[in-house]
Amino acid sequence: MLNCLKCIDWKKTGIFAAGVLFGTAGIKILSSRDAKKVYTNCTAAALRAKKCVMKTAAVIQENAEDIYAEAQQINEEREAAEAPVEDEKETAEA
Repeated sequence: MLNCLKCIDWKKTGIFAAGVLFGTAGIKILSSRDAKKVYTNCTAAALRAKKCVMKTAAVIQENAEDIYAEAQQINEEREAAEAPVEDEKETAEA
């Protein structure tokens, strides 16, 4: 029996036992009421941040739509201004 105990690597066994102990203690700590309050507050902060980001994204999207509409209008006006010039060139050549 004593020969069997001599074969055990006590360092590795101790590390394993410490890991089990810390793991069990960690589970207890992470599932405590105080930890739940921390999780709740972090989640609330994340939701507030999401709301702020979504609001900013909506403003950026509206601005992009306005810029796109104005760019289309500028191109339409430019095409309208250039169209009679092309017609006049064709008439002069004939």
